[in-house]
Amino acid sequence: MFNKLIAALLPFFPKKFVWLFSKPYIAGETVEDAIKASKDLNSKGCMVTIDILGEFIKTLEEAEANTKEYIELIDRVEKEDIDGNYSVKPTMFGLLIDKDACYNYIRQIVVKAVEYNNFIRVDMEDSPCTDMEIELFRKLKAEFPKNVGLVFQSYMKRTHQDIKDLADIHTEEAPNNYRICKGIYVEPAEIAFKKYEEVNEHFLQDIKLCLENGYYPGIATHDKPIIEGSYKLIEELKVPKEKYEFQMLYGVTPKLRQSILDKGHRMRVYVPYGKQWFGYSTRRLKENPKMANHIIKAIFFKG
Repeated sequence: MFNKLIAALLPFFPKKFVWLFSKPYIAGETVEDAIKASKDLNSKGCMVTIDILGEFIKTLEEAEANTKEYIELIDRVEKEDIDGNYSVKPTMFGLLIDKDACYNYIRQIVVKAVEYNNFIRVDMEDSPCTDMEIELFRKLKAEFPKNVGLVFQSYMKRTHQDIKDLADIHTEEAPNNYRICKGIYVEPAEIAFKKYEEVNEHFLQDIKLCLENGYYPGIATHDKPIIEGSYKLIEELKVPKEKYEFQMLYGVTPKLRQSILDKGHRMRVYVPYGKQWFGYSTRRLKENPKMANHIIKAIFFKG
């Protein structure tokens, strides 16, 4: 109840207060902030995926502006020779307004990435978006087989079958590329696993499915049991280190991140930035009230 109370009240607090706990996990408001953070991570051996904050827009004019911002971001970042790619949230481009318009906007971004032989990750959002985002990915991969990937959330009961259902678009030359994460949105028990052990079990089943079939998984977790379980799968299946990567969020568990790097595994860090950081932070807290504990700790540790 305490966590839910904090989550409900937080949007009414001053932005400066919210920034207290948000800033360790967000690169900043500008593309220069994202570039600086990305270069620092590159210097530590990490690849990055850069994300402009924003989602669930209300007009296609916003979608057009967001598309322009992403295209400018890609041109700017590529000039800096950063080892990284880009993540996009379809609702930021009007998925829930006009899915065909959304596809065309994201396609423009993919075309720009292809100019630099780079890659766009289509994020997975809450359950009303799942089918549309899989359809979007399928269409993009048909045209740009090596330049797009998708996110799957292991707490969704449908995920394992969804991964299997996309086997027809996989090839050895352009393997299916998925980020596997637990999932943060609040979903009903009818469609989502709720117990920690259950989610972890299915996470590892999804990773195993990817590795056995030659897909390229991004193992996106800060959870030690999943990391250890992934190590075992990689060893058992004798998977070369260029055939997978680990992924983590910006500012989270840096010591654990370094331990993975020290073992010789590839690591990519999700680098979010943008002026929409306040909405991003408060929405994430509403979706996952357990994060309130981390907020209280952050406030007190910072005095």
